Formats: sequence, C-alpha cells, structure tokens
Amino acid sequence: MVFFVGVSLQPSRTLENMDSTSIALICCLWIFIEGAIAADQVFRAQPDNVTAIQGHTATLRCEVEHATGVVQWVKDGLLLGPDRNIPGFPRYSMTGDPLKGEHNLRIERCQLYDDAAYHCQVGRSEVSSGIISITALLNVQLPPQMPKFSEHVAGSTVTWVSGMEYPVSCSTQDAKPAATLTITKSGVEVSAVSSTSPSSTERLESTEITATVIPQSSDNWKLLACSAMNPALTASLTVSFNMNVLFPPDTPVIEGYTGPTVKSGAILNLVCVSRSGNPLATLQWSKSEEVISTRWDSDAHTQSSRSLLTATVQPEDNMAVVSCEAINHVTPQALRTSITLSVLFSPTDVTILGSSSGKENASLSFSCYTAPSNPPVQIRWWLGPRELPETVVSIIDGAFGGKVTMSNITLEALKAQDGMALTCEAFNEAIPSTTSKSLTLSVQHPPQKLWIDAPSPDKTFRAGATVKLICFCSGGNPKPQLTWTKDNKPVREATVVSAGKIASKEITVVTAPNDNQAAYRCDVSYDGKQVLKAVTKLHVQFPPIDVKITSNAKEFKRGSTITLTCVTGSSNPGATISWMKGGQLKAQDLGMKSSLFGGKSTSSRLTFTAVSTDHGKRIACEAYSSVLREGVNTFYKLNILFSPEFPDEQPKVVQAVEHGAALIPVHVRANPPVTSYTWSRGGRKVTGEGAYRHHLHEEGNLEIWNVSRADAGEYNVTCENKEGNSSTLVQLDVLYAPAIRSLSDPTEVDLGGRAEIVCTADANPTTDAMFRWRWLGDDERDLSALEKPVSGPTGRLIIPKANRTHAGRYECLVDNGIPPPSKADARLVVRFKPEIQKGAHLSKVAVSGDGKNTAGLVCKAEGIPNVAFNWAKNGVSLDFKNPRYSEKTLHEMWVHTSTLVIVNVSAVHDYALFTCTAANALGVDSFTIQLVSTSRPDPPFGLKVLSFTHYSVTLGWSAGFDGGEKQQFRVRYRWADAHSFMYVDVFPPEATVFTITGLRGNTTYNFSVNAVNVLGDGDYADKGAVISITTQAPSSFPMLIIVAVCAGAAALLMSNAGLICFLVKKHRRKGQKGNDGNDKPQSALNEYDDGELVNTHARKTLLIDSASDTGSSVYQDSTPDSALYHYPARDYRPTLPPHYETLGAPGGGYEDWIASSDAHVYEDVGGDHHGPSRWKEHYGSLAAQREGAAWLEYQGPARIYDEPDVAHSAVYETPYGGQGELV
Repeated sequence: MVFFVGVSLQPSRTLENMDSTSIALICCLWIFIEGAIAADQVFRAQPDNVTAIQGHTATLRCEVEHATGVVQWVKDGLLLGPDRNIPGFPRYSMTGDPLKGEHNLRIERCQLYDDAAYHCQVGRSEVSSGIISITALLNVQLPPQMPKFSEHVAGSTVTWVSGMEYPVSCSTQDAKPAATLTITKSGVEVSAVSSTSPSSTERLESTEITATVIPQSSDNWKLLACSAMNPALTASLTVSFNMNVLFPPDTPVIEGYTGPTVKSGAILNLVCVSRSGNPLATLQWSKSEEVISTRWDSDAHTQSSRSLLTATVQPEDNMAVVSCEAINHVTPQALRTSITLSVLFSPTDVTILGSSSGKENASLSFSCYTAPSNPPVQIRWWLGPRELPETVVSIIDGAFGGKVTMSNITLEALKAQDGMALTCEAFNEAIPSTTSKSLTLSVQHPPQKLWIDAPSPDKTFRAGATVKLICFCSGGNPKPQLTWTKDNKPVREATVVSAGKIASKEITVVTAPNDNQAAYRCDVSYDGKQVLKAVTKLHVQFPPIDVKITSNAKEFKRGSTITLTCVTGSSNPGATISWMKGGQLKAQDLGMKSSLFGGKSTSSRLTFTAVSTDHGKRIACEAYSSVLREGVNTFYKLNILFSPEFPDEQPKVVQAVEHGAALIPVHVRANPPVTSYTWSRGGRKVTGEGAYRHHLHEEGNLEIWNVSRADAGEYNVTCENKEGNSSTLVQLDVLYAPAIRSLSDPTEVDLGGRAEIVCTADANPTTDAMFRWRWLGDDERDLSALEKPVSGPTGRLIIPKANRTHAGRYECLVDNGIPPPSKADARLVVRFKPEIQKGAHLSKVAVSGDGKNTAGLVCKAEGIPNVAFNWAKNGVSLDFKNPRYSEKTLHEMWVHTSTLVIVNVSAVHDYALFTCTAANALGVDSFTIQLVSTSRPDPPFGLKVLSFTHYSVTLGWSAGFDGGEKQQFRVRYRWADAHSFMYVDVFPPEATVFTITGLRGNTTYNFSVNAVNVLGDGDYADKGAVISITTQAPSSFPMLIIVAVCAGAAALLMSNAGLICFLVKKHRRKGQKGNDGNDKPQSALNEYDDGELVNTHARKTLLIDSASDTGSSVYQDSTPDSALYHYPARDYRPTLPPHYETLGAPGGGYEDWIASSDAHVYEDVGGDHHGPSRWKEHYGSLAAQREGAAWLEYQGPARIYDEPDVAHSAVYETPYGGQGELV
C-alpha cells in the first residue's frame, strides 16, 4: 500500500517559524515514503488467454504491486503507449484503479484484427527495474457466413424424382474456428462428407459438406436444410429449399357400377378415383380401347384425382369393356382398371314381309322377324282385335351378342277383312316391354253408288259468286277415280277427300257469264272403265261483258256535227245505256237483241255539235243493270281542230331582276299544235338574227338575257297553226337594286332645333320599309323612337329637338329586297355656343417665377361653328406684340384649344389672373386661370361614399389643383376603439375612386382624404370634413363550418411555413457559399428574420409605427397631426397584386439594381418639412422620417411594381383586420 501525503508550505511561514514537533513529523513521513518507494515492482495478476466473440468485449488482466515505472501493453510487439485511453486505438483502453495498481486492457467490439498476443510491461524506474508479464493470446471467434448450396438457390423449390440419387453440396465461408455443417432431409440428418480449407482471409476457415440424397414420396414439399454451427454462434445458421418430389399415383378405382347387368337406356354414372401421386394423376376413360372422355378434376386437399363418366347405356354396349387409366410424369405406363358391361335390351323394331293387297278370296302369306335382343323374344300374330293361332318360331344369333326371332303365317283374303290391321308382336318376359309392327289388308272390289251435292236448279247466282259442287262415291277398293267436266271439258282444279269407304271430289266454281246454264258432270271409273255418272246446271246473272263506242269520223272541226254509237256486250238480264260529259246527255235508244251465254245486248246513239273547249274531253257511255245494281262503262276522247287560243292563266305582267334573265311565258291552246311564235315590241320583231339577248324557246317562251331597265314595256306574241293565228300582250316589269341619288351631308341645325336628314333613292320596287337608319358613333344607339317618314323614293330621319349628343354621322341604308342594298352616311352638325372646360384643377397653373421658366396656359372650348379666342391679363387684353406672350389655336372638329405661352415667367409681372374668352356666332364663354408658384396641392372636394359591404367601403371624390406637381391621394380613417388614425395611399396614385377592404363588420368608420405631392400634404377634402359610415353586419356561418375552415387554414399555414423555412435556409446557405470568397463586408445589406436581404440605404415612402408589420399597405399615425408630415412615394405604377423581389436581382448586385430604371430612390427627410433632395426623370421619391427614430427600425424589404391594368380606381386590402402598415 502506498500513501501520498501532501504538505503545503505557506509563503509566510519558513523553517525558522516551525516548531520542533512539525519538523519531526515531516521527517518521519519522509523516511516512511522512501522506504515504500524502495520496494521492487511486481505483478499481482498477469493476463491469461482469453476467447472472445467478434463484437463482444474482452478484458486482459494486469495488476502491478509497487508500480513506479510506466505501465503499458504490448500487442504482437507493438507498444500501445502509457496513455490509459490508448490513442490510435479507439476501442482499446486501460481500466481499473491505477492507484491500486490495476491496468487491465479492455477491448470493445472485438474484431479479427484484435486476435493477437498481448503482454503487460512496467518500465524501469529509479528504484526498480522493468518487468514483463507472461504473454496471453486473445482468440477472437468469428461466426461463419450464411451457408450456401452449390447446386440450388436457398428458399427455392427443387423438383426431384422419387427414388433417384441427387448430389447436394453446401459450404460456408470465413469462420473462426471452422464451422460444422450438417444436411437434414425432412428433419432427418443425411450422412455426408465434410472438409475444411483456409479462407481467403487470414486466420479464417471455410467448410464444405457433400451428400447424396435419395428423395422419397414422403419427402414431397418438405425441406432439405443445411445448418452451420461454431462456438461464435448461439444458434445454427440454416438455409433450405423445398423438395418437390415426383412419384407415381395409386391404381385407379371405378365406383358406381353394381352389375352384373344393366338395362339399355339406363344412365350410368361411373367415378374413377386415383389417389396420391405428384403431380396428381391425369385420368381418361376408354371403351373397347377407344378414348371416350379426357376430363378430370384434381383435389390438392385430398391428394386425389377424380373423373366422372356419365353415359346412357345402348344395346351396342353389351359386352363392352370400360376402362379408366391414370398416369403422371413419372409413371412408366398407364395404371388401368376395367369393367365389362352386360346389357339387357329389347328389339328395336319388327319387320313384316309379304303383300298386304289381293283380290277377294285370294291367299296372302306373311313373314315376321325381329331386330337383335338380349335375351331372345317370343312372337304372336293379331288380325284386328283377334289373336291368330300359334305358328312355328325360329331363333338365330344377332348383333351385339343378341338373338333374332322369326315367324311365318298364311291368310285367305275376305271382303270383310278389307282395311283390317295385321300385327306381329314381339315380347320378352325378362324385360317388361313389347315391340310390334302392323300393316293394313287391302281386299279389291268395285264401287256401289254415286251422287252430286249441288244447289237447287231454281236458285240464281250473281256473276262472281262462289259455288261448291261435291261428287260422292261409296264402296270400291282400290278407291274409284272421280272426274268433273264442264260442257264436256275437264275441270282440273278439284279437291279429293276420302272418309272410310266414301270417296268425294269437290270443285269450287267462281261464277262467270259462261257458267249460265253450263252442264257440270261427275264420272266414276273402276279398273279403267266408266261405271257411274251424274249431271247438274247453274243459273247465273251477270252485267254487260263490255261496252264499245263507235263514231262517224276520227277528228272534227270546230262547229261540225258529231255522232257516237254505244253497243253493250251480253248481260243477264238486259242493261240500260246512259251518256255522260260533265253531266248526263240525252241520246236515242236503239233497243235490245239476244247475245252470248243466254244474255241480251243493248244499243244507243248520241249526236252533238263540236266546240274547242271539248277538245281532249271524254264522252262516257255506261251500261247499267238495275237488277244487279252494277254497270260497265267506257269513254271516247274527242279530237277537235281549232286555231290558237290564250287561256286565263296567261300572265299579263312578268317581273325580272335587272342584270338577270327574264322569262316571258306563253300559255296557249291549239289543235293541231302551234307551228310558229312571233314576239315583237312596239311593232318591231325582237327575235331572229342579230337578237343576241332575246331567245325563243321551243314552247314559245321568250327569254331575255342581261335584262336592263330599258327592256321594260309591252311585248306582243302571235301564235299560228293550220287552223289560224292569235295574239296577246305581256307587260315586262324590270326590278333593280336601290341607288342613293341624294343625301343631305352635312345637315346643320342649331341646338334645340328640328333636324331633318333627307335620303333619296332610285329603286324598283319602292316600299315604305326599304329605308333604315343607323347611328355610326362609338356607342350603341336605338333610333326606333325617332320619326322616319317615307314618301315614295325619299326617306327622312327627323330629330325634333337636336342636342349635342345627336351630332355625328348617320347611315342611310336602302334595301328593297333586290341586292345589293345601297348605303351612304351624312353628318349631322349641331351648332352651339362655346363651352370652355372648367374646373378647380384647371383654374391654376403653377410655374416658378425666377425668370427662367416657361408657362403654358391651356384654354379648351367646344363649339360649332369655329371658336375664336381672346386673352386678358387682370382684365386687360393681352398685347401679343410683347415677345414674352404668344398664342396658338388648334381646331379639332368641335374641340378648339388655345394655348397661351409665357416665356421667362416673372413672379412680379406674370403671377396674375388670365381670362380666356371663347366666342362664335352663337355666343361667348370665358374662364379665368391664375398663374401661381408651385405649392402643395389643393384639397380634394366632393368626398362621398359610393358603396359599402361588411368588410369594405368605396369612396369617391374630385381632384383639386395639384400645385404644379404630380399629386396622389391618401385616405385617413379610424374607428371607435382605434388608438390612432390609419392611412392608406390610393393606388393608382391619380385614382379618384378607391375601395378600402379588410374592415370589420358592423363597425362605424370615419373617413377623410387629402392630396400629396413632392412639396407636401394638402388639406383634407371639404374643409376637413369627415364621412362616417357603418359597415354591414357579417353573415353568420355555422360554427362547424368556421372550425373546419380555420383548421384547413391552419394546416395550409403550417405547410406554407415549412416550405418558407426550407427556402430561407436554402437561400442562407447559398448566401454563405457566395460570401466565402468575399472578404469585404456588406455593410449596406442586413438580413432579417423573413429571409430577405434588406437594403439599409432604402427609405420608407411613409412614416410607420415601429410596432406594425412593415410588409403591409396601411400605416398608423401615433402622433398629433401637427407634429408630423407624411410624404408619399414617387409616382410608381405597380401591377396588382404587388410581388416581392430581393435585391439580388438578375443582372448585377445592389448597385446595379438601385441604378436601374425600375428601382426606387429615396432620400432622408429631416425636420417637419423639406423639399426634394433628389429627382430623376420617370422616378424619384421624397421620404419622411419621424424625428428621433432610428431608420433601421422601420426598414422593410424593397419592392418593384409594374404598370397596373386599371385606371382612376383601386381596391386595396388592409391586412390583419385593418391594422397593418403601408410600405
């Protein structure tokens, strides 16, 4: 044990001051310490061999007694150093209490690199020699890598065939010590050969194992595994793969056949089942070695295959062998199970041989045999309902293993047996069914009776009626032949009907005139001879068969006599004749005479004089039977010769459009047709040679090409044929498009007078609706209320009381329906006395009176006729001989402008009242303009509220004089609980209508407005008047909707905040990277929390409160009005909405940006009021700063704006409920 005693000697105490006791104590301690130090240093504990697993911690012990030298560890001869933290080896350290001599070596997270020989050594000291411990080995054990199969992939499925041998190799790498490998099949270890070899890494070993595997069906879908184990593992490393073992199925089994026999027609359901096998068996059915079904189902759950065979048993299936075969990929040959069918079946049919027909009393022989059956059947005979005696039966072999049965019989043909059935019946006691075949006996004999079913002889029929005649015959075999004849001529269309022993033949007669008294006869033949006959007659009434008209000539001249004769054909009874032509005509009756088919013929004669109107008309002759109430008629078409005639439909007037084609039609009647047409006008022929525009059509129509107005007039047409000629007149009316001949342009009228614009057109036709008037100004006007009288070709537009708005151009459009319409425009000039443009903003002109500037006083007046201007200064007419005064007059239609130019303006001589007088023939007007020095703007006037909602108010006002500089407007407002006024700069700056938004609902606000220019603020409008307005109450929303909207807004705000933070950090990193190579500090730029670079040289355009948001458009005044002046920004024109833009704009740094044409230049302003210190063309500003406030307190990000799309009105929203600030 070593003790250390510390003695502190105070500087103020020396040995002279110590007493003897203290000195003695110190001496004793010194002697004790020297004695302790003088002891030799020895090991109390030395390191032992240690085994550690890779990644674990190993500790080598080293404890030294009386250590006076330096203690350190040596690794494979490398001194690790006395530092207990062992620099260079972060996982190495010496642990324990050094005061107790504990210098253990601790190695954390052991690696193969740490596998080495270690010893602890203590260096030599002044009092003791060095010592070295025994060498200890640190054995670092490494687990093997995951085993791998050489032939297969772990986790896969390997297909093997049952009973075959397969080599399997498994290896693992980089283990220390070498791993032990085992191969298991279905959980059972397989004998194998294992070997080890050095790994590619020093000190590590690899192991490989090889086995021969013989898979069995029980191994199917089980694992073949390879496991690796060494001391560094707590559990073995195992890889495996699935064994898919192919093996044959079991022999199939047929279910569903009970045997030993089955009846024909039965439905047989056989099931073939094959169990086990990988893959499951493929099944097929065969019958007598012929495949009949290849359908089967597999069930993986039961590990079986099933096939259902459903068949209807047929006789041909008798003794058939039905087999089921099972096979899979590894079956050497199909596995088969078979059954043999024994089928019971009846004969399918019975056949009777022999003739069934014979003469009466003759012998008839028959033979009957059956189709095959199993077992054989018995036969019996039936004649009608009577069973015949037994006969000799013979049995022979048949098809499908069945038997054929045969029987013979002989009968005598009797008349009573005619038509009876002879039946052969086969029956089998084993099968409750019978099969039979019958034939009908035919015994030949002659017919016995014949008669006709017909109407009575005294019954009459109208021609066209339908009459049925039926001839009946009884008896006879074969059936007798019936034949109908009419007047000895055969009737072929007949219907033959047989019922038992009665035969009949029916004919249907549609009566005609030739059926009257005709003889209908029915004849019966048997064995080629006529044996019976019967006769009947019909009485038929019919109208005349036809009617004919004959004449004394084919054509007749007008005025000649025409004779027509009408003769009817035969009719029963006789008919009467009548003549028709528009009505019934009187004629001569010539009487009746006998005719065909027992009827009568009637004749009549008609005589009349020929006229032209009868040409082509028809004369009808009708023969009518009053008994039958039916008639027949015919007509005769008249052919009358006459000269041309013009009917009423011939037009008297024909219209045509100018420059088009005119067709003058001719409607004429003549017989024979017209042979020539002659057209003339004014006695002069218009067709023929040299008439290029006049063309004669074949039908006599006259066509005129390119019609002009000169073609209008009367045209004469003469038509001629062999009978003579005729003429008529046609008027041609030529229509043409309108053309404006005169239009009063310009039309002048005094203000308030009656204006009349007259438009005269040439047109055909002329209508009251052809004139239309239209205003040609920029705006749309409805002229329907104005009077628009029309008189023939003249139309007028009348304005009863003309005013200045009526002045302009009016269009007269004439459209009579003939294109194109004609239009022209005329200007209406409304004369009025001069009216000078006036206004507060025009009543002053401001120019510096230092004798260096030029002033222009503009006087603009409207008036017609032209206006003359006169200028006066303080009531005295100006003398333009003075070179400092000049005047220029410009006339632009009714607007006249006079500009008084004053050069070298002097405050003493020129600051005065200048009166402009405008005069014309109708009156005089004047306006006074005051020339003054530049100043702050005059206050606006006419402030009013235009509209308001629950969150906005729209104000309007009129601008005052701008003080000679460009002005803009500012709105000031506050509400009851506001601590100070809020200010909003109007945008665009010159707008006189402005909307303040973002206000509170149902709150009273006080508004006022003033004007500002570079020289200062003007007074508030209307002598400081304040307008109070209460906004509308906000609409209430359900709390659920409000909460949902707030939640959505909060989520959106958080997402946007995250995005902004990301962009700010990215921007800062870029800024830091960009400033790494620049040693010069950017004193002109400050960085704020919002991530924007802020130009410290920029100045606010308006004074703002330090507690407000510098990014808004509203600023707050927290001091009295008299203590501050607010100066506006330069006259910028931003595009709404404004957008932020950092100073690092493309194209250069801050210096380039501030010098660009789009930049803002601001100057510091001190005190209450200062003039501008910097001005540039197109831009410039004057900024105001509150006294005593640091500029950086109000500094905000610079902004760049573009030109807005709106003018003279603006809508600007104040953020945060109207409590933001304007930058």
